[in-house]
Amino acid sequence: MVRRALCRPGAIQYRLAGAGLYTRPMELIRILIFCLLAAILASLGTALYHLSTGRGDSNKMLRALTLRIVLSIVLFLLLMIAWRAGYITPHGLQQ
Repeated sequence: MVRRALCRPGAIQYRLAGAGLYTRPMELIRILIFCLLAAILASLGTALYHLSTGRGDSNKMLRALTLRIVLSIVLFLLLMIAWRAGYITPHGLQQ
């Protein structure tokens, strides 16, 4: 069963139950989301490294945690914009 996104009628099609009809912007959004998640984890790992070495250089740890917060906000905004534009659609739990 194919449905059209409600935000922009006629712009995007998607299949229910994860059948896999993706458009080019949807793939780009997915890649951006995964890259941002990887960058957030890398920043968190960097902060953990600087915390565990104990050299007293808290400036590097502070920069890494600040970067993580900024990346998390960017990810949240990207998800909201993509949802509003109709590139991603929420779905309920499959029964």
